[in-house]
Amino acid sequence: MRKRSIYHVDTQRGRLVMGRVEVPFPRSRTGRIATGGLLIAGGCLGFLPVLGFWMVPLGVIVLSHDLHSVRRFRRRTSVKWKRWRKGREGAQAK
Repeated sequence: MRKRSIYHVDTQRGRLVMGRVEVPFPRSRTGRIATGGLLIAGGCLGFLPVLGFWMVPLGVIVLSHDLHSVRRFRRRTSVKWKRWRKGREGAQAK
């Protein structure tokens, strides 16, 4: 069985899972793309109060559900991040 990321889309229940928090997920493709785009746009304005840079990765996760190019970007970034973490942990053990 494949290990699930703490951030993922649960399509069976229609929820976006972020650790222990679950948020309802739009069922229509247009709604998901609009939500993901707004999250990324709001994240770019993260220096303002209420909005935050945390919105960018969340928007990428939402968009990756429907857009292949975003999905590939997210997977590539995830692999690079894990390799970087693994190399860093190995360097600290020495």
